[in-house]
Amino acid sequence: MADTAPATPQLLRRVSAGSVLEFMRSSGDVTVTEVMKATGLTRATGIAVCEDLKERGWIRELENQRAFGGYQKGRPARRFELNERAGYVLGMDVGVSKATVVVSDLRGNSVGRSSLPFPEAEISAEERVSVIDRAALMALDSAGAPPDSVLAAAAGIAAPVDRNGDVLVTQHFWGLFDVGLKSALRERHGWTVLLENDANLAALGDHWRGAAAGVEDVVVILASERLGAGMLDGGRLLHGSRGGAGELAFLEQVQGVGDTFGIASLARAWAAEALAGKARTSLRAHLQHGGAEAEHVFAAAAGGDDVALKILDRLADRMARVIGAVATMLNPELVVIGGAVANSAGVLLEPIAGKLKQFTATPPRVAVSPLGDSIVTVGAVRAALDYVEKNSLDLELTGAVS
Repeated sequence: MADTAPATPQLLRRVSAGSVLEFMRSSGDVTVTEVMKATGLTRATGIAVCEDLKERGWIRELENQRAFGGYQKGRPARRFELNERAGYVLGMDVGVSKATVVVSDLRGNSVGRSSLPFPEAEISAEERVSVIDRAALMALDSAGAPPDSVLAAAAGIAAPVDRNGDVLVTQHFWGLFDVGLKSALRERHGWTVLLENDANLAALGDHWRGAAAGVEDVVVILASERLGAGMLDGGRLLHGSRGGAGELAFLEQVQGVGDTFGIASLARAWAAEALAGKARTSLRAHLQHGGAEAEHVFAAAAGGDDVALKILDRLADRMARVIGAVATMLNPELVVIGGAVANSAGVLLEPIAGKLKQFTATPPRVAVSPLGDSIVTVGAVRAALDYVEKNSLDLELTGAVS
């Protein structure tokens, strides 16, 4: 049995501070009594934690307290609020073609964003880090936030990452993301960088602000170009021993699937096949834009186009097989289709649900994420905020805006 860390006063103090900050992140101004109810702290401990966080700059005490609650006699309750601009966190989505960075305040509100393309897929580690760094600095500039105000950054990459933040490099593509990002950004700016698989961050993001909010057993499948999954079991993110949990290469062995191509790439390919023939289809109207994309296929299907409807049926059958395989192994309550394709993939939900019972004895609910192509950066922001709250007593607010 693994050793359990003793509940020292220092540990309890850190946990209490993190609990208070987490509560205040999603609250307005609060009293100590409200802090007690939300965190389970005693009044003495709640007051002590609030005083400590106030002294360190994490929270503010509000003035003119008698304006609240209609006080006539006695001392009004002290009220506090989060100093959401005490510092910032960065959420990064590092794909094969571009890097996107979001700057967030301590409530999780996006205040800056930047996206830069990589020159090509096969670039050096130094070049890839340089693009990510420039995107981060541009995002900070757009937010009016100095680099020393960054309290933590989380980066999602298209490769497995273990619990320690180490990349699993057993194939060439994954190696493209093993670029020493954590050490590079710490050396350049002093930032703490948390590295995570992009689908895992998508699961955190959708569980926080998407279709999976309030659901503890969920699988989020990034489904645009390639399929990858992030999994929460009882609200806990699964990594596996080397970070490989959620990798879907086994789909190559699933009848009717055979690979890990996603909805967007297959819709594009199947539309191109139809357009190359002599089929009468409204998809031809999109040729001037360089070919039909997934959203064009879905729109044509909604208009009754026969070719598009057949593609839709093929996509629904394929995703039902994918979700059925995942559901058989993991038995989630909910499977969420995420990524940029989710913006238009809602038309797949009904046909997928109709087919699921053919492929699993435990069919889950299926939804599309409302977060679109921001799902990874939303999850990255949440991961960075979790780190900040857990380590608030060890962080200095050198770039804080009070």
